[in-house]
Amino acid sequence: MLSANTSIAELLETYSRRHPQEVLLVNLQADDKIDEVMIFKGFSSSLMHPTAYDADVAVIPDHAEVLYISRLKAPYQPNAPQYLQEKISWAQFLELL
Repeated sequence: MLSANTSIAELLETYSRRHPQEVLLVNLQADDKIDEVMIFKGFSSSLMHPTAYDADVAVIPDHAEVLYISRLKAPYQPNAPQYLQEKISWAQFLELL
């Protein structure tokens, strides 16, 4: 699953398709901008910036640095999020793959 040609976005979206009971909340930095991206069932959406209508346009740039990832129980409820694992590093997340 993990290869040199696989992007961060592809890895996260594949994970989320394989774990539909989870929502990923990804905090990242790209081009000196902080972003928070939610991924559910293979689809990504930025919570801080406009998301392109075209699903083929990557929400997470290839050069992004993942600051941390939180795993939440689906369905996501913003008023009462249920965390499975909070603020894990990219290295820790890769171990889940």
